[in-house]
Amino acid sequence: MSDMSRCGCKGIRSCLLCEQEKHKQNEIIKCFKNIHYFCDICDKAFEENKSKHPNHHGNYMEFPGIFIQRDFISLEEESNIFEKIYENHFVESQSGRRKQDYGPKVNFKRKKVKPDVFTGLPKFSEFIYQRMKSLEILEDFEPVEQCNLEYVPERGSSIDPHFDDFWLWGERLVTLNLGSDSALCMTSSDYPNTSVHVPLFRRSLTVVYGPARHAWMHGIHRCDITDRRLAITYRELSAEFQPGGEKEKVGKSLLDIAMTFEGVPIASLKP
Repeated sequence: MSDMSRCGCKGIRSCLLCEQEKHKQNEIIKCFKNIHYFCDICDKAFEENKSKHPNHHGNYMEFPGIFIQRDFISLEEESNIFEKIYENHFVESQSGRRKQDYGPKVNFKRKKVKPDVFTGLPKFSEFIYQRMKSLEILEDFEPVEQCNLEYVPERGSSIDPHFDDFWLWGERLVTLNLGSDSALCMTSSDYPNTSVHVPLFRRSLTVVYGPARHAWMHGIHRCDITDRRLAITYRELSAEFQPGGEKEKVGKSLLDIAMTFEGVPIASLKP
């Protein structure tokens, strides 16, 4: 299912394909010596990762802003989602990833949004959306954008540390993790020698919000991609596009389109 003949890397980013062909540098994400491992039951990050909850040892740090719902979907539901996703075309992305986008065309530098290419979230996401609403933390969550990202070890897939945009996207980033376990590497300028590894369990739903959203960048090491992984990320609108905000009308238009659940990936609309 992974096309190994093409590479979408630009600039300093690289994957195993372009590193082998063009002798580029390796992935730019770094791992710090002081590593903490997040426990989704304790909501704390511990210095050692050998013992399981509740038998943690060593120092720990508070790490608010991560919610994990394990086994959010069943194996059968996961299989059905895989089938639906691979009915559509992927486009090459940076660092060995491939992607499908369901959302408006956005120029983040100029702060402009064009909803004309947006046809809504895909049909298979409707039951995911309804199930998300049953969780207290997401009972008022209204997604207006969905990105499906494929990671495979053969490409050396990864993503360097970054913040998701704050102008358009709102407080909560929601990701459904499919195919295999992985880990999110969190780094912050407030803790220059520390990284926090957040487990991404297969078939789990992860919500990043609060301090983890605003003070910590997130990335994924290629060494944490041991098998094919699909990350389905949903984003909500920022306050500027919510009722009472300066761009309320634009926000309502985007939400109305999203909730039709009749969308196709943006790349599929191109001739």
